[in-house]
Amino acid sequence: MRLPLLALIALAPRLWAQEAVVADGFNHFYNLEYDQAIADFEKAIAQNPNSPDLHNHLAQTIVFQEMYRNGALESELVSGSNSFLRRPKLNPAPETEKRFLDEIGKAMALSQARLAKNPNDTEAMYALGISYGLRSDYLWVVKKSWRDSLRDATAARRLHNRVSELEPGNVDARLVQGLDDYIVGCLPWGWKMLGFLVGIHGDREKGIRTVQDVARNGTLDRIDAEIFLCALYRRENLPRLAVPLVEDLIRRFPRNYLLRLELSQMYSMAGDKTHALEAAEEVAQLKTRHAPGYDRVPWEKIYFQEGTIEFWYNDLDRALENMKKVATASEDVDLNTGVAAYLRMGQIYDMTHRRTEALEAYRKAIEYAPQAEAAQESRKYLSAPYRRL
Repeated sequence: MRLPLLALIALAPRLWAQEAVVADGFNHFYNLEYDQAIADFEKAIAQNPNSPDLHNHLAQTIVFQEMYRNGALESELVSGSNSFLRRPKLNPAPETEKRFLDEIGKAMALSQARLAKNPNDTEAMYALGISYGLRSDYLWVVKKSWRDSLRDATAARRLHNRVSELEPGNVDARLVQGLDDYIVGCLPWGWKMLGFLVGIHGDREKGIRTVQDVARNGTLDRIDAEIFLCALYRRENLPRLAVPLVEDLIRRFPRNYLLRLELSQMYSMAGDKTHALEAAEEVAQLKTRHAPGYDRVPWEKIYFQEGTIEFWYNDLDRALENMKKVATASEDVDLNTGVAAYLRMGQIYDMTHRRTEALEAYRKAIEYAPQAEAAQESRKYLSAPYRRL
């Protein structure tokens, strides 16, 4: 039943206030300010507890805060390795996991209640698909529960496919489809068969085109599509295409230091050492000036970025110096950065014919984070020295 006009007029300031709080929440979210984003989304939920979207926003922020804390939001800086499908299992605190799952459960229940009344409620359908997608990501990235993740991803795709059928102009609903097509298209044959079983055949090029469309024409998911597209371009070794996207994101979210490190990586991958180091140095200068958001950047992140660029451009003495600085603080950096620093040290020692020191560095990498991809790579070099191809 429609609300009377006077009731809508009375309600409007409250709705506008809620929208402003949500906008603030997302601004904090994309600037890596997760505590503030959580506070904003909690405030919005207090104003409108029956919105599944708001519970999804809060759940997403909780899990991204955990991923940020563990270093899982960062790409493998200029490593040339592929961690798109493998990442060390994260270990969130029980209360964090419970809170995330509780918010997802609330969002799902609210969406399902609306769909029970109207099976073609596309807003509820879209929100439910987001809930399944968030839980799928959590199961995949955090818990490494492949089959459960695939089940939820399938449910999310089915729901958003239905939204697309009912609303052909809804570009946002295609993002899940595009990512599914790309990811399944990249999987080894055995894993790809699982995608076939649930109706996802996989097509890398089609997936990229779909994400590009959402990045250009989407509304709700446009920013997320830009971020995903940067990751896809990186993986496809198309860094020049990613540079303008990252620069746009930096303009929008200037306190997100990871974006500047990503820009440095893209320049390095594109063969532009000068601009790669300049982008990393910009992070150092912003930290030195105490620019908003940059006090929280560990110096070790900057050392690692610069050292990685120097490693790939054969400035090995400087690269080793930077990696040693990271290793010295290995108890304070995230696992991915720490283990990669030891791996790089071992490789530099091998390239400079210091085999004993190389073996020591590889063993430290394995001991530091045994399940990490860099530790697995280090194991290969215990029996045969690293040689750059």
